[in-house]
Amino acid sequence: MNKYEKEIEVRGHLIDSSILTRIFDKVMDLKGDFTVKQFIIGKKKEDHSYARLLIRANSESHLSSILENLYREGATSISTDCVTCVEAPKDMVLPDDFYSTTNNATQIYFENTWINVERMMMDKCIVLDPVTKTAVCKTNREVKKGDLIVTGEKGIKIIPQERPREGVDIFQFMSSTSSSERPSQQIAKKVALDIVKTKQGSGKIILVAGPVVVHSGAAEIIAKMIRLGLVDGILSGNALAVHDIENALLGTSLGMHVNDGTLAIRGHRNHMVIVNEVFKFGSIKAMVESGRLKKGIMYECVKRNVPFVLCGSIRDDGPIPDVITDVVEAQMKYKSLLKDARLVIMLSTMLHSIAVGNMLPASVKVIAVDINQPVVTKLLDRGTTQAIGVVTDIGSFLPIVMKNIENLLSKG
Repeated sequence: MNKYEKEIEVRGHLIDSSILTRIFDKVMDLKGDFTVKQFIIGKKKEDHSYARLLIRANSESHLSSILENLYREGATSISTDCVTCVEAPKDMVLPDDFYSTTNNATQIYFENTWINVERMMMDKCIVLDPVTKTAVCKTNREVKKGDLIVTGEKGIKIIPQERPREGVDIFQFMSSTSSSERPSQQIAKKVALDIVKTKQGSGKIILVAGPVVVHSGAAEIIAKMIRLGLVDGILSGNALAVHDIENALLGTSLGMHVNDGTLAIRGHRNHMVIVNEVFKFGSIKAMVESGRLKKGIMYECVKRNVPFVLCGSIRDDGPIPDVITDVVEAQMKYKSLLKDARLVIMLSTMLHSIAVGNMLPASVKVIAVDINQPVVTKLLDRGTTQAIGVVTDIGSFLPIVMKNIENLLSKG
């Protein structure tokens, strides 16, 4: 008998979600060996399959490396070990062997019980409270001295995302890849359907938007979505707010007339005029309440009590008073607004989209729309594998989405 071996098991939709295939590939890629000891295939669509495998390796470290990869695909050891924890030595400092999380649903085994880890995000740590028997995913900055930090790989179960089995939303219409060759009309129809279905189920929808929304002439579409109650929050930066207000007050975006694409006289200074105007009133909300701002995305957010978070960057002009310039504070506000989100729509903003993707559990649906395919691809490559990439111009795509939304709403 090879002493460097371990029995594992895995449950779920193993075939159509390719979970078992990924496990086989991992073992072979890492030069290990396996024997399938038991394999039970679910006979109905809702039934889970089950597999028990014996994994062999050449050494203890080799076996540990293979198992670490398999556990991240959803496998667990037949003989479940209790999770191991080490106290944080200082505030914001983790033990050297801390467990680095994925964005998939995760459980830890403690005192003969599997505990769900709350607030799952990728590339964070898990903090266990042994008194309440709860576990939470946290960033370094949230860790306090003495917190029990999960270490190693023992007693950890990852529940990978599985292919949706019923319904007609976009996440069955497309795989988690991006392409500019799919028919935009059909994709827009599926996006509209998913938005309406999410809201009909009381789901929370968050938009992550860049200033291209305004430049492309789609600001009114977003404003209309807010008026229809289809948006529960907006995450963005200084530029979206400034150009949206510029468009509302001056009819331009970065000095260009949005309606016809012509440049305004002295238009290069328009965005700075708007920055100054917001400073006069002290905030976007004050501009709305005074009657100075009467339309646009930011106007609708204030009027409909839709929260927004604007995160600053070093390249911002101003930035306007509403922008949070402390990036750590902005990150915490982003996470707060994303809590319990069911659908996140990312519109032409690479940096904000990747940042938000890192904060989301894999169970949250993500639609990323950008005319630049590498932007969408980069989001997927950074780990937001549940995202659907739509490579198209949002200026022409969003009006089609809105038309389909209106048709769906008119039918009740």
